[in-house]
Amino acid sequence: MSDLYELQLALNLPDSVSDPDIALLRWHLDGSQEASQAENFQEVEEYPLLSSTGSASRIGGALVGELQRGPCGWALAVRQEIHPDQFGELHSLLMWLAARTTTIGTIGYLRFLEADIPDVLIADSGTVRRLTSPPVGSRQSELLPGGWC
Repeated sequence: MSDLYELQLALNLPDSVSDPDIALLRWHLDGSQEASQAENFQEVEEYPLLSSTGSASRIGGALVGELQRGPCGWALAVRQEIHPDQFGELHSLLMWLAARTTTIGTIGYLRFLEADIPDVLIADSGTVRRLTSPPVGSRQSELLPGGWC
């Protein structure tokens, strides 16, 4: 039995996000030395949370972390393997992102490796809520309806 989780994030940040904030986020994505000099995060970060790339060791698929500038600000997309020991740091980072995002509603998912259905991460009024799904046996599931090819 493994205790890894799959984390997926997809959200937008406004153009007004400060350069030090972007540097901190880039550090989380790639561990770059210049970004680690950011002084505006409230606690010292020991290691980047979103920097793994390549093939996932347990959850399948690829691990990615991308931050791209667009016409209306910044776009962030992340898929990572997270261990429960990282939940404290992850919570801090999610709250930090929630205070800055322009995305309202679903910003991502957190799924236990052995679960079929993920918990939903929702940004709302500068905070993040985690909506957990009921056990699979407690609700009826169905295949995708016809026509989904």
